[in-house]
Formats: sequence, C-alpha cells, structure tokens
Amino acid sequence: MTESVGKIIGRTLHGGDVVTLIGELGAGKTTLVHGIVMGLGAPSDSVASPTFMLMHQYSGRLALTHMDLYRLRTPEEAESIGLSECFTENDATVIEWADRFPCLLPEDRLEVRLAHKTFTTRTAQLIPRGARSHALLARMKKAMGHIRKRGRSPQPRLQTRRKASSR
Repeated sequence: MTESVGKIIGRTLHGGDVVTLIGELGAGKTTLVHGIVMGLGAPSDSVASPTFMLMHQYSGRLALTHMDLYRLRTPEEAESIGLSECFTENDATVIEWADRFPCLLPEDRLEVRLAHKTFTTRTAQLIPRGARSHALLARMKKAMGHIRKRGRSPQPRLQTRRKASSR
C-alpha cells in the first residue's frame, strides 16, 4: 500500500513540488520513495535510504532529489549540504525526517505523515501546506479515480487534512 501511494505521487509530481516525509523508524518512508521513483519512470532498483549519503538523485520523466535529514544535528549542517538549493522549479524534492528542521523547508509542501497501524500495516496522512501542494493532492485524487475505474487493486485510501496550521 505504501509503495502504491508513492507511485501515485510520482505519477502526479511536477517540477517545484516538495514532499516531506515524517514518521518513526520503519514507518515506510523509503518504501514510499521507492514508489515515487517508480511512478516517475526512473529505475527503482537503486532506491535506498540516503541516511549515510544524505542525498540521492533520480532521473525519470522529472528529476527527483531525495534527501534524508536523520543524521544531521543542526540547521547549519542541513544548509551546508545544500538543502535550500534542492528547491527548484525544474525538479521535485522528497525529504525524509523533514520534521527535524521545519524552519528550512519551503512553506508550500505536501507533508506526508507515516505511522504504524499494526506490525504489517501503515497509515499515511497527507497534509497540503500551500497552493502548489493542494494542486498536487488534487492531481493525486484524480489519478486514484482513474485507477479505481480500471479496477486495479489494491486501492489505497488517502487520509488528508484540509486545514493545517502554519509553521
């Protein structure tokens, strides 16, 4: 299910979109990114958590920068690896452990909160934080409608929150 949601995100991403991933260890952040990369049409066999490399880049129908902030301790460290330089109009960006440095994130982003529901299942809450991320969420819902019409399964359900507090 987590990978399926990722594929939908990947199919609907546009340049400039930022997706932030929040969740405890093992919640499915890297699995979601695997699906996003597949949805972009990029080779997904090389997707791994960038915890030790801090950043990976993938090329599909759109370039994707995948960052992991887990090991970073200060906002200055995040800036030193070029976090702010990843937010361009041409590429999409996905950031794991984004809640570590919310002050460095663009205000307009799709926040994905992953959590363990049971040992083998996860929940994903999608929170759009701006006009661009609302548009991304609308494209995702439209894509899911097309999937349902074709009768593909499993069919993930998106849990969304309309209004989110500003950070």
